Amino acid sequence: MNILLTGGSRGLGKVIAESLLCRGDSIWIIATNPKSHEGWPKDLADRVNWVYADLGDPEKLKDTLATSLDPTRLSFDGLVNNAAIAYDDLVTNLNVPDLERSFRVNVFAPMELSRFAIRNMLLHRKSGALVHISSICSRTGYKGLAMYAATKGAIESFSRGLAREWGSKGIRSNCVLPGFMETDMSSTLSQEQRDKIYRRSSLGCPTDPKSVAETVCYLLSDASRSVTGQDFIVDSGSM
Repeated sequence: MNILLTGGSRGLGKVIAESLLCRGDSIWIIATNPKSHEGWPKDLADRVNWVYADLGDPEKLKDTLATSLDPTRLSFDGLVNNAAIAYDDLVTNLNVPDLERSFRVNVFAPMELSRFAIRNMLLHRKSGALVHISSICSRTGYKGLAMYAATKGAIESFSRGLAREWGSKGIRSNCVLPGFMETDMSSTLSQEQRDKIYRRSSLGCPTDPKSVAETVCYLLSDASRSVTGQDFIVDSGSM
């Protein structure tokens, strides 16, 4: 299958990319840094296509998609909206420009990418699957993450709407809600903070990115052909 993926150069996104490649998919990664392709094992790097765009500018993103991913030549089977930026602060310290950028990257860009993917699937008369990476903090609430959680709650609502709108065309939309993982996004937390979070989970450990990636692969596969409009929590049991 042909899969479009954002934020696939590091962290959870890279684990998802590797899982997709291992099962034989072809992937197109949308990344910001032109050096994102460096450091990949050659046997994997040769099977990855790169598109460079600023997800913080959805209008330019629209133009980039139109010029870099010719819909008459490429047909996509799936989209993974993974890229996001953290906004870690108390609401009393809210900074509107920072909040606006987080919504552009975490909400508006995924919406634009979903528009592109759905139109591509309709053009080629094929069914497909959209998977949006949310976060467990949209459900549980964590101090300092209210603004970030708001962006993830928005994308979950958007996903359910997509499922209703396009299910009749065989296009599915689901969310995956990971718990706290050992990734770049959680690197700003102290070890004490991390341990406190992990102790709140049933398994008492961080969420394994590979487990999240395998859930994404399932939702992109035909095995989940009757699953849409759902939120899958993969969080080591912290709910």
